[in-house]
Amino acid sequence: MADNSKAEDTASDSVEAAKNASDKKEKLADQVMQNPQVLAALQERLDNTALTPSSYIETLPKAVKRRIDALKQLQVKCAHIEAKFYEEVHDLERKYAALYQPLFDKRREFINGEAEPTDAESEWHSENEEEEKLAGDLKNVVVIEEKAEAEETNLKGIPDFWFTIFRNVDMLSELVQEYDEPILKHLQDIKVKFSEPGQPMSFSLEFHFGPNDYFSNSVLTKTYKMKSEPDKTDPFSFEGPEIVDCEGCTIDWKKGKNVTVKTIKKKQKHKGRGTVRTITKQVPNDSFFNFFNPIKVSGDGESLDEDSEFTLAADFEIGHFFRERIVPRAVLYFTGEAIEDDDNFEEGEEGEEEELEGEEEGEEEEDAESDPKKDSSQPAECKQQ
Repeated sequence: MADNSKAEDTASDSVEAAKNASDKKEKLADQVMQNPQVLAALQERLDNTALTPSSYIETLPKAVKRRIDALKQLQVKCAHIEAKFYEEVHDLERKYAALYQPLFDKRREFINGEAEPTDAESEWHSENEEEEKLAGDLKNVVVIEEKAEAEETNLKGIPDFWFTIFRNVDMLSELVQEYDEPILKHLQDIKVKFSEPGQPMSFSLEFHFGPNDYFSNSVLTKTYKMKSEPDKTDPFSFEGPEIVDCEGCTIDWKKGKNVTVKTIKKKQKHKGRGTVRTITKQVPNDSFFNFFNPIKVSGDGESLDEDSEFTLAADFEIGHFFRERIVPRAVLYFTGEAIEDDDNFEEGEEGEEEELEGEEEGEEEEDAESDPKKDSSQPAECKQQ
């Protein structure tokens, strides 16, 4: 009986000890949770977890992850359907390019003096028509004199039309050197041609030149190859067709007229005899006409260096700008109206941003006034290469 009594006492002591240990743990937990620093650390960890989508995905059950993978499969199929959509858009562009062409042909005739617009074709009411009429009345004498002078010089078409566009558009003027200018004054037309049905997606720019002293080509071409399909390794990055390569053409320069190279003289000293000779060497020269000799994208998977990638990206941007803006809206880039519209749009965006910043600063000032503890001193045609 004594042995049984001892066993019961021991068991009772063990239960009591376990209860005391549990109470201590609860008290310790209460003390920890009442510590502001500990609570802040826990909250920060929870916030960081909430702000990281991948960490949230990792916490999901396997069955849910499986369903997410199924959604990704659907997303890839959507990307392939989107690619088909852009292929049909390209077909539509080709169709409507044929409808635009008669208008562009007439534009070329007016620019080059091959035809004169009728009175109905030249009728245009500008926004500043009254001011222009008043200014015209005040300058009648000057107008008469200018008319007489124009008749004497037998001026045809619109002189330096395309060259003026090059000069007006920063993206193009940066490429043009002084010795390019006389050549560009012979530029008579720029056309966009789309790839034929069933052919890989691409478009070509055709620069038509009149007879000149610099090269014998009448047309210089630049073809941009495009891709409209999701990347197998990264299908979710697909956002529509992208230019992936381009081909220029060979310019048949007349003797001594190639502005894309310059001749330099170099002195060489013979190691044995010590005699010096002068040799001439041709080196690349900055020129807009390097546009027709672009960097080739390597087909063997080798990556380009950083400078080459930058140059190629700029080339793609220029080709796209000719296609989307310059050719369709040439007259507005000649007059500068399209450039003013672009500038106003950019300024509007900046203005909205500044206004929002101002509102935020105003809110901060109001908070500072409402809280006296805050320190008020704090700052508020040719052969393809």
